[in-house]
Amino acid sequence: MEKKIAKILTERGLTISTAESCTGGLLSSKLTDVSGSSAFVTLNVVTYANEAKHKILGVSLETLNTKGAVSEECALEMAEGLYKLTGSDICVSTTGIAGPTGGSEEKPVGLMYSAIYTKDKHQVYKILLSPNIDRVIMKEKFAEAVLNNIYTFLAFV
Repeated sequence: MEKKIAKILTERGLTISTAESCTGGLLSSKLTDVSGSSAFVTLNVVTYANEAKHKILGVSLETLNTKGAVSEECALEMAEGLYKLTGSDICVSTTGIAGPTGGSEEKPVGLMYSAIYTKDKHQVYKILLSPNIDRVIMKEKFAEAVLNNIYTFLAFV
């Protein structure tokens, strides 16, 4: 999927950046696995801690304290903050619970929110996987889902 995304970005002269939490840089790694990715990848950050989400991406303390890091609001603020930081055409965020510990009834292991932000449009996605998936595989499935969302989003931009 990353090669298809790279082709679209290159053909359209677009740039992309990522702000990752639960995927821990895996999304960035997949995008930069494509030869020539320096032409379209601007900046990728892993903001695992809430403090990093706030200080680097400008996620509001109110959002973090009331909605939590694993929320639609946080995902969107991460992507928007990345856009303000980088000016990339497409900014993507991930935040979720890869497990095997953590989670709650409201926010179980396997829940991830991802946002795609551009100057004209933004979209938040909710992904819910089985909590019984191994952590490493969970991260891989999260990253794959986000790549699919990026590809679909680009088809309509």
